[in-house]
Amino acid sequence: MTGAIHQFVESYGLFAVFLGCLAEGESAAVLAGFFAHQNIFVPWQAFAVTFFGAFLGDALFFLVGRAFADHRVVANIKARPGFDRAFQLVQKHPAKYVILNRYIYGFRLVGGIAAGLSNIQVPKFLVLNTVASLVWAAIFLTIGYVFGLGAEQMIGDALHNHHRIVIGLVIGLAVALMGGFAAHHFSRRAARRG
Repeated sequence: MTGAIHQFVESYGLFAVFLGCLAEGESAAVLAGFFAHQNIFVPWQAFAVTFFGAFLGDALFFLVGRAFADHRVVANIKARPGFDRAFQLVQKHPAKYVILNRYIYGFRLVGGIAAGLSNIQVPKFLVLNTVASLVWAAIFLTIGYVFGLGAEQMIGDALHNHHRIVIGLVIGLAVALMGGFAAHHFSRRAARRG
């Protein structure tokens, strides 16, 4: 069973990381770092896929806000808790906002749409998004790599067989659950304030 999972991760894992990084992506990036440490992914490929996924995800959200400002989907996103605050922040501090938005778990879609609706110029957004995506990819890949190093030291030889896939998936699930809990907590807090 773990052999089939291992083969699947080797064959399609980088594509899954790319898709995961298009959305929120923290757990996908952490998994990419872990699997890079375990030599399942080539480190530079894991970094490239994580970076491009993050960059394209934010760019797409920005372009949706910019090009479809009057669409029903954008109107629904504008009605979400926290959107007004995000829009105020991007108008007031566009550079800081674009760089830091991706670190607020559960807020990336809303934040990208808010940036697209703001008066920030497209070239400026693209440069800031490039810098932000590079830093973000480096941070979360490093976290995953360190998890891999720590797991290897704690578990030892078990990571030399297919168990590393299961451990990696557990780490990814834990990161996703923690992020989801944090997003839910902050969303409820924003709803109470708004």
